[in-house]
Amino acid sequence: MSHTVPATGLQLRSLVTKDGKLELSLAEVAVPEPGPDDVVIQIEATPINPSDLGLLVGGADMRTAKASGTKERPVITADVPQAALRAMAARLDQSMPVGNEGAGVVVKAGSSPAAQALLGKRVTGLGGEMYAQYRMLNVAQVMELPAGATSRDGASCFVNPLTALSFVETMRMEGRKGIVHTAAASNLGQMLVKICQKDNVPLVNIVRKQEQADLLKGLGAKYVVDSTSPNFMEELITALAETDTTLGFDAIGGGPLAGQLLIAMEAAASRKMKEFSRYGSGQETQVYIYGRLDMSPTTVPPGVGFAWNLSGYLLTPFLQKAGAEVRAKMRQRVMDELTTTFASHYTAEISLAEALDLDTLHAYNAKATGTKYLINPAK
Repeated sequence: MSHTVPATGLQLRSLVTKDGKLELSLAEVAVPEPGPDDVVIQIEATPINPSDLGLLVGGADMRTAKASGTKERPVITADVPQAALRAMAARLDQSMPVGNEGAGVVVKAGSSPAAQALLGKRVTGLGGEMYAQYRMLNVAQVMELPAGATSRDGASCFVNPLTALSFVETMRMEGRKGIVHTAAASNLGQMLVKICQKDNVPLVNIVRKQEQADLLKGLGAKYVVDSTSPNFMEELITALAETDTTLGFDAIGGGPLAGQLLIAMEAAASRKMKEFSRYGSGQETQVYIYGRLDMSPTTVPPGVGFAWNLSGYLLTPFLQKAGAEVRAKMRQRVMDELTTTFASHYTAEISLAEALDLDTLHAYNAKATGTKYLINPAK
């Protein structure tokens, strides 16, 4: 099968300069020649995940963002505060490609049988630099999509599905009985509801609006707690006590919520104590922060007992620790349940140039629960 592949293609780049400026632009880059085990994918769908926004806009103050350039080649600039600049020392003055995952058609393949077998096939890939018209990846970084699946179906195959599955695997590895999850109406949260139902895992979902609670209950979620309810803590403690949950995954990061989870877990454990101890229940509780929707400091007040743990969580280290067998099982499950458990819903499909439209950028950078943008570089 032969494809006419141009010599160059567009790629979205993010640059932070040492004098405190963010610049987003589209660059013309050469389409690489694949090595024996490489494939070149014409990207048709790539999602904007919160993890992509960290690299895309860095710590820039987007209230200062200004647009210039042309409609075809827009440029966005914004100021980066000094404090954020310190945290980004390693990337200063480097033009960085963006986009963790995406899907498209293999238009060039290396000489190995594994690469040749994918020529003309629709695949999904993980490997960064996906906000581009063409991307070369090693065959180990891609999965062929099931027959009939579109690039839109397969665009978000890795980050959210594997993260949601990893939460359940972590629970099992740590010998715990249930999970509490914040920002639970997100694409990832909806996947987690479906996984936990299938796997019979107790799941306590935390949302902040009635329509989000209704959405999750419509999916069959049993425990849904609204953080804006006046009885929030009492409802949360009751749900945690009923499910014996001592493990939390928090997408918010900043503010009081992670601390509230720890307090509620301790209170739930204390309800089961036979006698008083000044050191609390002694039940080990764990909250992992895996997102930073709130950039303010994380607060942990008294009342959490003395056996609490709060730490960061990233998918890649988990996958390395889990081993090849668990990784293969997780990937296979994503493919098997691509359009059911792991279906992603998108608010809008935009081109590379539209991704650098100021109003559109402000919309997807707001990271509002239930809104997700998809870039189609072929558009």
